[in-house]
Amino acid sequence: MSTSHKPWINTYPTDVPEFIEPSKYNNINEMFVNSFSKFADKTAFVNMGHSLTYQELNDKSDAFAAYLQCELKAKKGDRIALMMPNLLQYPITILGALKAGLVVVNVNPLYTPRELEHQLRDSGASIIVAVTNFGDSLQKVIDKTSLKHVILTSIGDQLAPHKRTLVNFVVKYVKKMVPKYHLPSAISLRRVLTEGKRMEFNAPTLEHDDLAYLQYTGGTTGVAKGAMLTHKNIIANVLQVFAHFGPRTAKENELAVTPLPLYHIFANSVSMMLMMYMGGTNLLITNPRDLKSFVSDLSKYPFTMIFGLNTLFAALLNNSKFKALDFSSAQFTIAGGMATQKHTADEWQKITGMPIIEGYGMTECSPVVAGGIHTQQEYVSAVGVPLPSTELRIVDDNGQPLSTGEVGEIQVRGAQVMKGYWKQEAETKAILTSDGWLSSGDIGRMDSDGIFYIEDRKKDMILVSGFNVFPTEIEEVATLHPKIVEAAAVSVPDDVAGERVKLIVVTSDPVTVDDIKKHCRQHLTGYKIPKVIEFRDELPKTNIGKILRRELRD
Repeated sequence: MSTSHKPWINTYPTDVPEFIEPSKYNNINEMFVNSFSKFADKTAFVNMGHSLTYQELNDKSDAFAAYLQCELKAKKGDRIALMMPNLLQYPITILGALKAGLVVVNVNPLYTPRELEHQLRDSGASIIVAVTNFGDSLQKVIDKTSLKHVILTSIGDQLAPHKRTLVNFVVKYVKKMVPKYHLPSAISLRRVLTEGKRMEFNAPTLEHDDLAYLQYTGGTTGVAKGAMLTHKNIIANVLQVFAHFGPRTAKENELAVTPLPLYHIFANSVSMMLMMYMGGTNLLITNPRDLKSFVSDLSKYPFTMIFGLNTLFAALLNNSKFKALDFSSAQFTIAGGMATQKHTADEWQKITGMPIIEGYGMTECSPVVAGGIHTQQEYVSAVGVPLPSTELRIVDDNGQPLSTGEVGEIQVRGAQVMKGYWKQEAETKAILTSDGWLSSGDIGRMDSDGIFYIEDRKKDMILVSGFNVFPTEIEEVATLHPKIVEAAAVSVPDDVAGERVKLIVVTSDPVTVDDIKKHCRQHLTGYKIPKVIEFRDELPKTNIGKILRRELRD
């Protein structure tokens, strides 16, 4: 991109409002009443070749809510854990739980028993809906939790009867993906939905401040904490994202692709909730790491929009069949979860014709607080500008606002900011001020145009002889090397400088340490050059693909 060309400016286009009005809906359920009515016969979700209309989604989620109320005697405010990948079962159960007034606890199905036990115990969940593939993990911890009811579903349960039987057989007996477990009191989700249809559902009174989710942070900074997200928080963020990006979308004609897990707040609020609010159609990818199946699904679906993050884009760009797809319908890509590397974004646009527009946020903010403007025509390495009804500022270590161009911590204030951490008053006070400013833990700056930039995570910063070194800069430079696929920079102790840079790399072909250092010297000043370089077959990542620098440091 030439320095004279600016793909977007800090002022909103005339079709983007400065403010949104979350008060127009009392709760999340009211936000989708129009979608269920107006788009009743339209496809809401597609998964594994099977579709679910808005009418079917409404009916099935009503049945689930009725069963929770009538049979399980669930009350408003009870916690329900959902533990499954992207399947049609997910939107059915989360909407049913929200309709019944329950608080959703999203659980990563790949959690170890230790991680699962912590989240279930801490949240106090009394009900769980889980895929049978993970029944053995649940069995190991259930006696240590508050769970009273277990609802199980198999991968293919919401598919057409013939395909359901085939998929479930292959998953269990051919691929052997369902380890043995013993949960004798568990009931099947299919039975729940069948019986729930005959029961009466009575919608509880739900207001803005009622909890909708306990959304646990990834735990990369210690024990995972539950962010208390209210109905107002989620409503606000859906309306904010729609106001910010909506003018570029095809609205009810949008054909979106969601490969990121719906149990993660980015995919949950932006991919799922936004598409439902607009009346769009959403292709759910159950296992995006199975690139063969993923690309096959894309070849049958003339998608207009895709959600993702850097590691996913890089993997797809290395797939020859993906690069051969027809992208004539594709319009743009929304990225979140981690910084997109510019060379990846440039290659993505070259192959697909779609610019990547970044959104920036955090679990505690439901999650989006800023992003590139919808008029953007190419990737820009910036957070962008605040969403409507959102304030951002840069502060020093004492919480005092800094001037344009100065580097400090980003703070955010808006209707999407969480109520606090579940049962963690001290942790809440440490991050959330009395006047509503949330400390992000991200180091950034704002330029003279009001555009925000991320320098790095506060906790990841490396201090070399008094100079701040930001890992993302080192990683960006490293991956410019044609043989380096992925890279992560962390600190290592140094007797002279205090800390030095260690670089861990994954390569496509053999390359020497000297070659990598020579490459880095071309782009980095002396104190930023990695002192230690380590080669690995893969880097540890979170469930959505963020590199776990903390694990690498440890």
